[in-house]
Formats: sequence, structure tokens, C-alpha cells
Amino acid sequence: MRTVFSPRHASHAGNVELNSGAIVPAFELPARAEIIRARVEEVGLGPIQPPEAHGLETAGRVHAPDYLDFLPRAWPMWAEAGRSGTAMPFVWPVPGLRRDIPPRDIDGLLGYYSMDAGATFVAGTWDAVKSSHDTALSAAALVAGGERAAFALCRPPGHHAGAGFAGGYCYINNAAVAAEWLIAGGARRVSLLDIDYHHGNGTQQIFYARRDAQVVNIHADPIVEYPYFLGHADERGEGEGEGFNLNLPLPHGTDFAAWRGALDEGRAAVADYAPDALVVSLGVDTYRGDPISQFRLDTPDYPAIGAAIAELGLPTLFVMEGGYAVEAIGRNAVGVLAGFEAA
Repeated sequence: MRTVFSPRHASHAGNVELNSGAIVPAFELPARAEIIRARVEEVGLGPIQPPEAHGLETAGRVHAPDYLDFLPRAWPMWAEAGRSGTAMPFVWPVPGLRRDIPPRDIDGLLGYYSMDAGATFVAGTWDAVKSSHDTALSAAALVAGGERAAFALCRPPGHHAGAGFAGGYCYINNAAVAAEWLIAGGARRVSLLDIDYHHGNGTQQIFYARRDAQVVNIHADPIVEYPYFLGHADERGEGEGEGFNLNLPLPHGTDFAAWRGALDEGRAAVADYAPDALVVSLGVDTYRGDPISQFRLDTPDYPAIGAAIAELGLPTLFVMEGGYAVEAIGRNAVGVLAGFEAA
């Protein structure tokens, strides 16, 4: 399996986030990607190659143009205002406030284009975001070109980013952009299977009214877990997309046996949909040692996940999302890929 990886991800570093009432170093660290890359090499998964440069035309079909225009301007505007450190929002236009007049000030814009205080900006953030986007599209091109599977080692992740907002460490929705690119390239249908601990709210929102993209999420129940306001089982799609969104929320403490049952249900839905390609949002924050998650999967479980996904027999693009137990992230993420390859 080929891996696409860009060292430019490391320019997004040193930022902080709001967590449990304190400003703390961000859990989404450059070391995450580097440890996964090293594990890919260690196990001999396959060649690692840099991404090709891509324009934002495909991203512009899943994200609002004004939002995409804001992302590269966020840090320069912050710096022009005489600020340093980390650019972080502190006010949001909740229901009842106006959204029809975007603010001009950077503080207002940070809130206008975000859902939380986790997607923060430093000087190198946009370069990393763009390289992550390019990584996803370059790996999608490998799958479209005939590879059985490819791994987009994206950082920052993407599945919490919606059409017009950042959040949860995510800025451009890499999996959604890759799926859109595959559809534009001739795929009649694409399934997106999100196995991250947290619901992929951005991916759901982007495709919720479409029938050419199926979205299946296996995740912690939002009644008790981030992102809280999306991811319930009764969210099935709307309009042309009705019936093509499947959420499988699970309680805190879920072990592999229960999680695997949800995966089997999700796989059955994908098989019934009969897509031309599969995009997997690969999060390994389901791990029992993850510092911000509450599932109980263990390292030996991850190859079995990959093998189960391989049984679908679909051209498959893996896109890296979450996982914050840094010491185990390489074994767990690459375990999924190795299990897929061995099946």
C-alpha cells in the first residue's frame, strides 16, 4: 500500500487549545504524523511518496468559497492586529444572533468560521492545511488509477470541518474533498466510513442531502461526547440524501466486541449501497489509552478492523483523522492498514 505524506504538516505546531477550562498545548501534535510515518517504514507497508500540488477547485465544491478564502487569511489578519501566540475564537454566532453580516475583525471572523476553540491558528497553519488537502487528493488519485488501496497520512485531520466552519483540529475536510474528487472523476457512488471515536459531523453535514455519497459513522454517543450537537441515530439524511446517512453511536466504555458489531452493521450498509469506492476516515482514538476518549479497543484489535474493511472488496482510500495516545498511534493506525493488506 502506498502512503502519501508531506513534512509540511509540521509547520502547524506550538498552538494551544481550550480544554477542561484551561488553555493547554494542543493534543493534535506533529509527533502524531511522524510516528505513523516511522511505523509505515518499520513494517514495510509500502512506498512513501510526497503529494502533488492541487488547486482548491474540488474543495470549493464541498466548502463555502468565503470560508476557503478566510483560512489562509486568518493568521495574517491576527498578526496585522498586533497579536502573537495562538489565534483562537472566543465568541460564536449561536441561534438567535445574526449571520447575514460577516464581521470584519479577526476575533469576529474566528468565531464566525468555527464551531469550537480547537481549530486554532499559528503562522504555519495554512501551509499544513493545504499540504494535508494535497495529500488526500494525491492518495485518491492512486486509488482512481488502479491501486487497491492508498493511505493519505493527513495532518491536520479533517472530518469535523463542515462546509463553512472549522472545528476539532480540522480545517479542510480531507475525506470529503477526496470523495468529491472521486465522484467528479466518474465514480457513481462513494461511501465514507468514519471509524474515529468522535462523530464526523463535518462529513455528515457536507453530504447530508446527497445520494451519490453515503456517510457511515461509528462513534461515541453525542449525548455524552463531542461534538454533542450531531451524530444521533435518527439523523438519516434529507431530500435526495434521505437514507444515505447512518450513525452508529456507542456508549462510553465500549469494548471491541460491541464496537465490531457496529462495524459489521456499517459494512452491511456499505455493501447494500454498492459504491464504486470507499473512503475511510481512520481515527484510532478508540484506543483504551487515548487521553481524550472513552472506548476500550486495544492494539491487537486494529488489524482485525482492517481485515474486516478489506472484505468489502472495494477500492479503498484511508484518510488519517484522530488518535492522541501518541506512543501507540503508529502501531494502531498502521495495524489497520496492515490488516487490510493481509486480508
